[in-house]
Amino acid sequence: MALVDWDDTLRIDIEEIDDEHKRLIELLNAIDQAMREGRGRQLVDQIIDRLIEYAKTHFLTEERYFEQYGYPDAEAHKYEHAFFIVKVFKFKREFDQGKLMLSVEILDFLMEWLRRHIKGSDQRYSEFFRRQGRA
Repeated sequence: MALVDWDDTLRIDIEEIDDEHKRLIELLNAIDQAMREGRGRQLVDQIIDRLIEYAKTHFLTEERYFEQYGYPDAEAHKYEHAFFIVKVFKFKREFDQGKLMLSVEILDFLMEWLRRHIKGSDQRYSEFFRRQGRA
């Protein structure tokens, strides 16, 4: 069973962004599965690295749309992106230093942040783009 399942409540109706959200969910589910199967710290570490890099790529995609369409709440949204990256880097650093074991609490944070972000902030820019006739 997946930690997070893609469903229509997560759709933004911008194909590129929906595809990227699906990939982020796949990576989160891969971390969860690797942990549950006890597949080793190194594999979990590699998947976390991919999650961080892909999140950065995805956030740049969204921010490119913000600039292109003049999204008025872009700065607040970018702050949410920065918060996520800082938090995940902190988890990663502590994990790498052996100070932290990835736990259900961390996966819950990642899962809930992603769901709240997509269903909240991302839906708001999607609605703005539609009102502008741009999505």
